[in-house]
Amino acid sequence: MQPSRVHFVGSIALDSVDDVFRTCGPQLGRRLKRLPDGEPGGRRLWVSWQVPLFRASPYLRPVGDAMDITPVELAPGVNPEDIRFGELGYCREARISYQDFCAARDRGDIARDVRFQVSLPTPAAVVTALVRGEGMFPVLAAYERAMIAEAQNICTAIPHDDLSIQWDVCVEMVIWDGQPSIVPPLPNKEQIIPASLGKLCDAIPADVELGIHLCYGDFDAKHFIEPVDASAMVSLANAIARAAEHPLAFMHMPVPIERNDEAFFEPFRELKLDPDTEIYLGVVHDDGPEATDRRIATASKYVPEFGIATECGIARQRTVEQVEHLIGIHAECSAEPAGMH
Repeated sequence: MQPSRVHFVGSIALDSVDDVFRTCGPQLGRRLKRLPDGEPGGRRLWVSWQVPLFRASPYLRPVGDAMDITPVELAPGVNPEDIRFGELGYCREARISYQDFCAARDRGDIARDVRFQVSLPTPAAVVTALVRGEGMFPVLAAYERAMIAEAQNICTAIPHDDLSIQWDVCVEMVIWDGQPSIVPPLPNKEQIIPASLGKLCDAIPADVELGIHLCYGDFDAKHFIEPVDASAMVSLANAIARAAEHPLAFMHMPVPIERNDEAFFEPFRELKLDPDTEIYLGVVHDDGPEATDRRIATASKYVPEFGIATECGIARQRTVEQVEHLIGIHAECSAEPAGMH
């Protein structure tokens, strides 16, 4: 098969939001169902752009040397119930980028039915990265409330038929996988993780498109751990679909660069998503279109229909030239949907 859909997870290391729209839109046309703004500036390093927010909080204090950037802990004497966060910045960035998106669509760079995608980290990803000590859990509760408010504000600011929200599920994916990693294990993960992700999904208005990006990390452009095969991703995807009442428009799952073997893809036989949920596999790597086609060929034996993507964002440790090369591979290894002109 030659896939007819392309998905970008979030970060795209071009120089500006406008460059993302001018580059991806014309090259990929109607293969795109949605398109993010590329997460320029501080957002290129995913959740780390939230560091100033945590450092500025009166409820938190630095751990160790005050000149260190991270981490933080609960300040002495703080009542956990008092912790609160204001604006996180995601809605403000989305409102600005949506203006650029509309301008790009008006000039014809982006197809009329492409949605503006906003990718959001789960609260657990931010808090486990930035907070230490027993205060992590009340901070997580406060930050979850703020992130849900942020997502709902995005849905208020942008027309629903133009919007796609994606939850980036990384920490939870690594814990669910169960291999030793920098992320500590979580007792009762089978009960806690699907319920927390279902809550995030159901916080999005029912008529706003919603998708999930399952992630094994991308620090220094490498996974925290490598999946043994697709089984953990498949079981978590199924668990999220069961836990969330909100329909899932798409599910993205990574594929390591060296895996074009059938043993990796065979667990996809157990994927039990709604037929309307689009599947995107992260088969695109910088080893070129031929290697990408080999991964596509093996995957197609176990997944009847899927779109292609990279396994994570394409900003960290990547130059503009490398990103343009990756975008070109997406174009070469996919085709315009039939009947579209």
